[in-house]
Amino acid sequence: MSLTTLLAFALVAFIGIATPGPTVLLALSNGSRFGVGRAAFGMAGAVASDFVLIGAVSVGLGALLAASEFWFAVVKWIGVAYLAFLGIMLLRSKGSLDEALREAAAGRSRSARAIFLKSFLVAVTNPKGYLFFSAFLPQFIAPNAPQAPQFVTLALIFATIDFIVMLAYATLGSQAMRALKTNGALWLDRLCGGALLALAGSLAFYRKASA
Repeated sequence: MSLTTLLAFALVAFIGIATPGPTVLLALSNGSRFGVGRAAFGMAGAVASDFVLIGAVSVGLGALLAASEFWFAVVKWIGVAYLAFLGIMLLRSKGSLDEALREAAAGRSRSARAIFLKSFLVAVTNPKGYLFFSAFLPQFIAPNAPQAPQFVTLALIFATIDFIVMLAYATLGSQAMRALKTNGALWLDRLCGGALLALAGSLAFYRKASA
């Protein structure tokens, strides 16, 4: 793989990642509610999902979902339900700074494992991710060279960019909460919850033919 190919991949990946999606919205919300430190566990979950998605595509799972209406629908509706659940939870959140501080003092702040799993599951239950990588990655794979090292290289680049972008969003969420005082986390939760519900709705109407 040439340097030009890798730079082109990195640029396209950055554009795709920076466009707000479920994991980015969760990074924003986690940053506002728990701070950047704990939001990093969610970022780790999203990065882990990148390797799962790209690994699945490398062994043909993306092609299976593209060919099978049944399995595509199964993954899609699991993703719709989970996104809708998270959106409703954020909309119902009281999200104030005072409440967050009380929870932290009482030791009831969200566990690292829960934050990790939330971001991980959001990504791996979204069939659009598998189809996206199935269409996107082969354009940067040299067919005449061993493919496994190429997939690993692209996965590392994608995951690194993903982490950096989510870190920026989590920092933005943390700073916004401070700027907006006690209502900061509340409004960010409302914003992210509404956006996640909108994404759930768009996924519900998503068809393979439009991929």
